[in-house]
Amino acid sequence: MMRGAPLRVLAAGGILAAVLWLADPGAVLRSLAGVDVRWLALALPVAVLSNAASALRWRVLIAWLGQAIGAGAALSLYFRAVALNALLPGAVVGGDLYRMLSLRRLGQPALEAGLSVLLDRLSGLWMLMLIGALGVAAGASGPASLLAGTSLSAGLLLVLALLLWLAPLPALLLARRVSARLRSHAQWAERIACVAHLPAAGRQFMLQSAASGAVQILSIGAFALGGRALGVDLPVWAWAAVAAPTFLMAALPVSFGGWGTREAAASVCLGLFGVPAAQAVGVSVLYGLFGLVQALGGSLVFALAPPDGTRTDAFRDR
Repeated sequence: MMRGAPLRVLAAGGILAAVLWLADPGAVLRSLAGVDVRWLALALPVAVLSNAASALRWRVLIAWLGQAIGAGAALSLYFRAVALNALLPGAVVGGDLYRMLSLRRLGQPALEAGLSVLLDRLSGLWMLMLIGALGVAAGASGPASLLAGTSLSAGLLLVLALLLWLAPLPALLLARRVSARLRSHAQWAERIACVAHLPAAGRQFMLQSAASGAVQILSIGAFALGGRALGVDLPVWAWAAVAAPTFLMAALPVSFGGWGTREAAASVCLGLFGVPAAQAVGVSVLYGLFGLVQALGGSLVFALAPPDGTRTDAFRDR
C-alpha cells in the first residue's frame, strides 16, 4: 500500500488543484466565507453520528461472524480508522487494514476479521448505490430530472433498486453451494464453508440493510446540510442522487482522504442541477472538513486510549 503512496498523494493533489483552478479558487473561498453557521452546526454532529452508526453496524457484523466486541471498543477502533483514512493515501484502505489487524490482535480469526471489514465496507457501498438509485427514481419525472432525454423511467429504476437490494441473497446461496463442494479439500475451504453457513443469515441481512440505510441517510444528510450552509437548496432526492457518485469517487484508492476525486464528482453532479462550480466544490470541501474534524478526534483516541482502544476482555465468545 505504501509503495505507491507518493504517487497517490501527487495524483490527489493534482486532481484537487485542477478542480479548484477550474472552479476559480477565489470564488470557492468567497463561497466558504459566506457559510451559514446555523446549518453548519447541524451538519457536523450528523456527520459524526454517521460514523458512529457505521462503527455499531460493524460491531453487529462481528457478532454475527462468531464473536462480540463492546460498543466502546468498536467506536474507538472505528474512529482510529477514520484518522488513518484521513492521514494515509489510498482512501479507505489504510483504515480498513487497521481495523482488520486490530481484530486479529484481539483474537478474531483472520478469515472472520477480514470478512467483517470487507462486508462492512461493501454493505455501505451497496446501500449508497441503492439510495442513489431511489433518489434518481424519485426525481425521474420532475422538472430537474437527471433522466431527461433517456428511455429510463422511475418504474424501471425502482425495479433495478429492488434487485440491487436483494442481490446479496443469491450471492450468499452461491457461496454456500461452492463452499459445500470445497469443504473436504482443504482446511481453509472448511472454514469458508462454516462462515457461509452461519445461522440467521436472513436476520443479519435485514439488520445490515437497516444499519447501512441509517449510515447513508446520515451521511447524505450531513452533505445536504453542508450544502444548505452554503446556500444550495435542492430537494432531498437530488441530494441522494448527487451523494452516491460523489461518495463513490471519494472512496477511490487514488485519492488522499477522499480529497480531489470527491470535489471533481461534486462539481459535475451538482452542476447538473445548476449549482455553480465554486459553490459545488465548496460543499464538497465542507464535507471533507467534517471528516478532518473526526480524524482529529480519532487521533486523540490514538494518543489517550489503551492500545487498540480496548481491554483484553473486549472480545468474548458469542
